[in-house]
Formats: sequence, C-alpha cells, structure tokens
Amino acid sequence: MVDTYSFPPPITKMADGTIKQINPFSGTEVWTIPGRANRPIEITHTDVRPIDPNRLGHTCAFCTQRILETPPEKSRIVRKGNDAVVYRGTDVDMLTREWEFRRIPNLFEILSFDYWAKNYDYRLPAAARGRLEAYMADPAGRSHVMKVLRMKLRNTHTEEEFAALTEQDIVQLAHPLFGGGHDLIVARRHFVPDATDTSQLASAGTLTPQEHEWFIRLTVDAMQDLYKQNRYVRYVQVFQNWLKPAGASFDHLHKQLVAIDQRSVNGKLEVERVRQNPNLYNEAAVDYAGYHNLVLAENKHAVAIAGFGHRYPTLEVWSKSAASQPWEHSDDERRAMSDLVHAMHAATGTSVPTNEEWHCKPIDADVNMPWKVLIKWRVSTLAGFEGGTKIYVNTIDPWALRDRVVPRLLELRAEGAIAQNISIASECSLEPNSLKYNPNL
Repeated sequence: MVDTYSFPPPITKMADGTIKQINPFSGTEVWTIPGRANRPIEITHTDVRPIDPNRLGHTCAFCTQRILETPPEKSRIVRKGNDAVVYRGTDVDMLTREWEFRRIPNLFEILSFDYWAKNYDYRLPAAARGRLEAYMADPAGRSHVMKVLRMKLRNTHTEEEFAALTEQDIVQLAHPLFGGGHDLIVARRHFVPDATDTSQLASAGTLTPQEHEWFIRLTVDAMQDLYKQNRYVRYVQVFQNWLKPAGASFDHLHKQLVAIDQRSVNGKLEVERVRQNPNLYNEAAVDYAGYHNLVLAENKHAVAIAGFGHRYPTLEVWSKSAASQPWEHSDDERRAMSDLVHAMHAATGTSVPTNEEWHCKPIDADVNMPWKVLIKWRVSTLAGFEGGTKIYVNTIDPWALRDRVVPRLLELRAEGAIAQNISIASECSLEPNSLKYNPNL
C-alpha cells in the first residue's frame, strides 16, 4: 500500500514577521522579509513619444501593417456578430482582412523542426504539406515565404548562398513554417484604443472580457492542434511574457506554445504526488487558500487565489471543471477561466512585467490534474543569496498580494472593465473540495 503524500505546512509565520513558504507541488522554498512589500513594482517607460496616427500598425513586426514580416499564418479568430469564428489554414489573400488574434509560427523555435525530424523521424503531416504546396503555388504566397526565409537565414547565409538554394532546399526550409511545434498567438492592437503616447500599451488586462476569451479560445485550439499534428509530443507548454523584464521580445501582446517531448519538471513531480494523494490540489492549494483568507475571486467554474511558494508574487487561477485538458472544457468553463485570468491581469496593471504560465495534465499521464494558470509578477531579480541557498526571497507575501489586488478588482468590476459575474474576496462562498477534477481515471 502506498502512503498518502503528506505535504509540509505551505506557510509559516515567524515571530519577527518573516513568512516562510514551501510550494506543496515543487518543494520550492520562499521567504518574505518584513518591510519590503511596499516598494513600487511598476516599470517606468523610457523614450515615451506621442503616437503618430499615420504610423499606427507599424510599431513592431507583430502589428497589423507588417504582417508579411511574420511567417504564414496557421489560423486566426475573427469577430463575427456578437462572437468570433476560428479560421484555419489561412491563405495569403486573407492576411489583409480583419482579425482579432492570429496564430503564427515562431521563426526561431525552441525545439526546431529538425529536432523532431532527426530524433523521431517526424515528417510534415499531409495536411500541412498540402497547405505548403498551395501557399507556394500562389506567387504572393511564394514571395511571402521567400521573404520570411531570407530574414531567418540572414545570419547564416549570404545573399549569394541564399540565391543558390534549390527548390528542394527552399521547400525543406519552409517545413517549420507549416508544421513546426512552436507557435505564437498575436493580438491585433499594440496600443490601447485612443492612445496618445507610446506608453499606453495594450496588455491582456486592457482587452474586454469577450476579447480575452477569444484570445484564450484560439490558444486552446492551437494547443490541441499541436498535440494532434505530432504524436511524439508529450507536453505543450503555454506561456505569455509581458514586457522586456519578463522576457518579451516585443511590447506587443502575444502568447507562445511550445511542444516538447517530455513532461515538464513540475509535471513529473506533481504526477507522483497526486498518485499518492489524489485530492492534493484541493488540500494543498485551493482549500488551504480558503482557510487562510487568500481567495481573491471566484465564479461558477473557476477560482483565483494569492499563490504561495513561488519565487515571484503569483496569482493563481484554477479550473473547477471535471475535465483536465483545456480543449475538453465546455464553452462556459473556458469562459470562466478566461474571465478570472483577465481580471487578474487587469488588476495587475499594464506596467508590471509578468509571466503567464499554463499548467495542465501531461497528455500521457495516468492521473487527472486541474488546469491552472499562474500570473507571476517579475518585480525582483534573483541574486547570489538565492543561487547559494536555493531559498528565494519574494518581497510580497500572499496577504500583501491579496491586499494589493482585491481593492483593484472591486474598482474594475464597478467600472465594468471585468466580468460582472465574478465574486470578489469576502463575497466568495468557496466550498471544500471545490476542484471537481477526477484524479482516478
């Protein structure tokens, strides 16, 4: 008989006010030292300039008027009436039409197409091959592909070497653009509507709740597709880097999806611990947060808490759905997750660098796990103390995080800027074992 995994107390308060935290899933140890939580966390935008109306859509390579600088589009979501529709396999003629969010390949993949081809004998799927051939048969499509390949190879090929490529070489080099495993979901706007200067960036929190659901919907669709197109994929990591201190190449809202051939490190740890304690996510996360007044917000199908045991201040959004994978969620369940993730971004603000991380059940795991989204505020820099001790100093403890976020959530709801069906803090009636995932398949 296997002993039930017993997790150490996640939070310990010391007599001097120091708060020690242990992440119940990863074992990461974090300390919060008194008196360091009230410093400003927003970055100051430098080189702020008035926006030239004639240059709107040209700010960066992700903007609407520079579409041909990005690889051929895999799909997009387009506003239609009161909702939106996902279109897949976009042809070159559609690129100039209206869109809300686009799915495009990352030009410089973390795991390249060659990685899959050489290690697993992965071949371009038939549907992707057919799209490549159709795209290249259109002169405009071929010109687009050649422009993108020239940008990708400019550091490894001279103009003469590029011109000497054979047709077979070109087609082979184009494979990652149509069947690679690292994609971006790009938002249409670079700046908020009616922005007057370049500091007024369009972040996830500046979207409407409906727009944010479209953002999530297209991401979930892409996630499922990456699993379908490559049977060697064991995990698809979804993340969002907002602002350069959080790792963003462009200050333009986008998510990334990366298919990998193994479970994440956290995924490996969690599978073992959930096998031993199937109710771990309730006991060690959501229920624990409820008992310690760390619940931030709730709706019918999801709950947000102030996280503990993280290197950075972290807002956690947990799905209550019985389904593990995001694409298995009903429309209402997916919208509930989107609404709370959107609310957490809106309460965080545009000027705080953040990482959004999705944590989901590995596709080949033999236990179920709830879908959770972490929003980490990148407001400190790891240094020698952390490197030497593996104890991380987080300047904002979970209660201080709650006290920053909850008043802002109340203001945003009153302004109509976040979903109106969200219960906030003391309004929540969270019941024990509210996460309904079935840990036993």
